[in-house]
Amino acid sequence: MSETPTSPWDARYAGNDYLFGEAPNAFLAAQAARLRAGWSALAIADGEARNGVWLAEQGLEVLSIDSSSVAQAKARGLASARGVEPQFELADLATWPFPDSRFDLVAAIFIQFAGPALRPRLFEGMKRALKPGGLLLLEGYRPEQLEYRTGGPPIAENLYTEPMLRGAFGDLEIVELASYDAVIREGAAHNGMSALIDLVALKPL
Repeated sequence: MSETPTSPWDARYAGNDYLFGEAPNAFLAAQAARLRAGWSALAIADGEARNGVWLAEQGLEVLSIDSSSVAQAKARGLASARGVEPQFELADLATWPFPDSRFDLVAAIFIQFAGPALRPRLFEGMKRALKPGGLLLLEGYRPEQLEYRTGGPPIAENLYTEPMLRGAFGDLEIVELASYDAVIREGAAHNGMSALIDLVALKPL
């Protein structure tokens, strides 16, 4: 495990409760039929690993990366309680070296701490890390989330629109791109009616 400086997220994850809950993100869980046991998966900014642990429960070989050692200590506890063994790596996503064509799946769920300066690096890295034919699953908030105030950053430029995602991932095969409002219950941090956007895409062979 590589070491990085103390994350500003450490304080947010310091409580006993799981900040975003222990259940997987609903969008991710709804994609279960697309997944295959034995796949390699990268869970980006996975925090306390509710999503990475769930992917491991589906039989995937998971690398869960996050900048918070506090979150990853709780993630190991969750994985142990569920009887799975994802790999964990402490990673500063501003500098983390995304590997070439390593993963069958990249899951990026609410990574909107990344604004316009960092976002292109993350998006390009995510695409590079996918194997040809690999699956990208991404969920985020739309600008309308600023009115709901039920989670996510209160910064409009960090939120996603369909044109933004089509532009960023137009070199992939976009299988689904959907904007909708729904109630989500993900711990204390994501709770209530939310303005969501989902992307399912495949890297060309």
